[in-house]
Amino acid sequence: MRKIFPPLTIALAVLVGWQVLSATSGAHAVGSPLETMRMLLHMMATSHFWLDAAETGAAFVWSLALSILCGSLIGVALGVSRASGEVFEPILVTFYALPKVTLYPLVLLAFGLGMSAKVAFGVMHALVPITLMTRNAVSQLKPVYWRTAKTLGLGPAAAVRHVVFPAIMPELVAAVRIGFSLSLLGVLIGEMFASKRGLGYAAINAMGLGDITTIMAIGIFLAAVAIAINIGLLTIESAVRHAPAAR
Repeated sequence: MRKIFPPLTIALAVLVGWQVLSATSGAHAVGSPLETMRMLLHMMATSHFWLDAAETGAAFVWSLALSILCGSLIGVALGVSRASGEVFEPILVTFYALPKVTLYPLVLLAFGLGMSAKVAFGVMHALVPITLMTRNAVSQLKPVYWRTAKTLGLGPAAAVRHVVFPAIMPELVAAVRIGFSLSLLGVLIGEMFASKRGLGYAAINAMGLGDITTIMAIGIFLAAVAIAINIGLLTIESAVRHAPAAR
């Protein structure tokens, strides 16, 4: 009961604050919770909404999968080779610190409008954090793991597969959780600038029309999905960290 009470209190406080803000600023600025939920239910009853959601979901899945695959492999490579890690980590940090908006024209020029551009936006946001978190996890492995791999006579690929990845699994799940949020953000931004379909495009279109209720309804839907998946990832991360094989 104690675990449930604080989230319910926070949710209730958010709803009350939302209603007060809507009442004081007017519906033209902030839609009320009731009107927003009505709009969301109305939108969810249409096929067009789910087509947009499917478009966003497909781009997100592709971008997150590519970010996890490439980020984990690059991170392991940089973690195993300390010299390479020390050389490339500042470069990656500097690249990620660049304002992403400056790179949007290059992405549009390379990929045009469509799915590939949205996937590129998602990867651009999530790849570096996953890479750096994986690299740090590998570089902090205790020497006993490397001695174990050597004792078992494992080659580099087998050592990474059977020793390194199981050892860094808690940190890797944490990296995926961070990458999930950043990848979703990148895809939505990509849909606002480089797409004619998807929830991001629907939100920017509603913004152009001044339809605050629709914008907030889309935001609530995305927030609910993101929170649910993050809770699941946090549960997995906690289970992995407390597993007997975890460090």
